[in-house]
Amino acid sequence: MKRVGAHVSIAGGVENAPLQAKSIGAKAFALFTKNQRQWRVPALTETSIEAFRRNCSDGGFMPEHILPHDSYLINLGSPDPEKLERSRTAFFDEMHRVERLGLRMLNFHPGSHLNTIRPEACLRLIAESVNMALERTSGVTAVIENTAGQGSNLGSRFEELAMLVDLVEDKSRVGICLDTCHLFAGGYDIRNTEALACTLGEFDRIVGLPYLKAMHLNDAKQPLGSRIDRHACIGKGEIGMDAFGCIMRHPLFEEMPLILETPDPDGWEEEIRMLYCLQEKR
Repeated sequence: MKRVGAHVSIAGGVENAPLQAKSIGAKAFALFTKNQRQWRVPALTETSIEAFRRNCSDGGFMPEHILPHDSYLINLGSPDPEKLERSRTAFFDEMHRVERLGLRMLNFHPGSHLNTIRPEACLRLIAESVNMALERTSGVTAVIENTAGQGSNLGSRFEELAMLVDLVEDKSRVGICLDTCHLFAGGYDIRNTEALACTLGEFDRIVGLPYLKAMHLNDAKQPLGSRIDRHACIGKGEIGMDAFGCIMRHPLFEEMPLILETPDPDGWEEEIRMLYCLQEKR
């Protein structure tokens, strides 16, 4: 079964996320476990944790179909020692929150060198940060999201993702989430069956398909190779509808969280319905 969902709000508490996901017909969902734009937030309460787990169970959401995302403030490759320490502390807390919620993955953006250190040195800092987080937690996989390559952000090239995976000591607890908009912006074409097969083949050769744990489904406002991260609604951007039909029909993506981050939350229910319809078309 394809598990399509969206990145839903946690307004009123994390326990409301599965309720929102169910209300839009999702079979998977993503969420922040805390306010993504603040460093300091209250700890999760036992009441919220119990309600979250109950609502997930009632909605038919298994842990492997839920993809938490860390804070946008975190830079695990920061060249500034003080900011790196702050980021690492926040990331360890994110991993611990995911563990307490009974979930199995934490999705995160790799990090940025800020034009201060060499990309290779930054990638080593990121991997070191992940290793430290894995040592402090159990049962949670660190899922690296590819980026669009905007600015000094790393992770747009498969070679960079492969280096991170190679440097993570516990290979059983590292994975990749491929964002379709970021792929396209980074120069990887997925607009039809042949292009998607070529890109997946390249990913398999360089990184390895067993590391692919999730996808973000977003169209792109900018053309192929733009290195600009601007999401568009499905079928309304430069990637086009055919690509998403290919993804929905591809056996590789069975039982994998396929998460919408398109710019119109009010349209997510319709987009989910549309994606499932694409699955039936040939």
